[in-house]
Amino acid sequence: MAKVAIVTGGGSGIGKAIASAFVDEGYQVVIIGRTESKLQDVVNELGETASYQVADVGVRQQVENAVNAIVETHGQIDILVNNAGFVGGISTETDLAEAEEKWDAVMNANLKGAFLMSVACAKHMTSGYGRIINMGSIAAYTGGSRGGVLAYSSAKMGMHGLTAGLAKELASKGVTCNTIHPGLILETDFFGGPLPQEAIDRRVVEIPAGRPGVPEDIASACVFLCSDKASYITGETLNINGGWLFGR
Repeated sequence: MAKVAIVTGGGSGIGKAIASAFVDEGYQVVIIGRTESKLQDVVNELGETASYQVADVGVRQQVENAVNAIVETHGQIDILVNNAGFVGGISTETDLAEAEEKWDAVMNANLKGAFLMSVACAKHMTSGYGRIINMGSIAAYTGGSRGGVLAYSSAKMGMHGLTAGLAKELASKGVTCNTIHPGLILETDFFGGPLPQEAIDRRVVEIPAGRPGVPEDIASACVFLCSDKASYITGETLNINGGWLFGR
């Protein structure tokens, strides 16, 4: 029976690339997001082994509904990639009421969403195999390459604690949990539009690999971490940034 993989935030960018790589591996793939039209477009592109559920992963009832529907259709869950999230501009200059509102939204999408999805899915990983991958960011270490990412960098650092807790709790069941921290990845919606070439060049000069990353760089790592060859890797952080930052 084909493994069942869930990718949150699967409607574009890194999530779409991960979903595509899983389809190529022969998995049944379910992408989750808030915008049905984007999810439908991706599923049409990926083919009959892909499907979608519309849900805001920061809302418990929507998570429960989506996960229950997936289990009812497929009977199992084997892989969860917690990729959903966004930045949200918050700095020390932001009005406090506005800052609190944006903080809650960013935390819900990035960290609370990963928590809810992990707890909801883990109980269905019952075959002695399971994989959870939490999507972090280089911003967890650097605070971001620009200002205004207080909530985002906090949420992504919070993924460390979530990953460690899940890895400890689920290892005896054959379920691993790891974090991936991408660096500069282009061809995504992360920057709200194409990043100006000047901004790309300014960052690339600091990257020993001499290039920005692409979503497929992250997807390839996900495929490995979900393979049997990675069954003894859990609670770890994989930095994928071309050597921009390592050793953390």
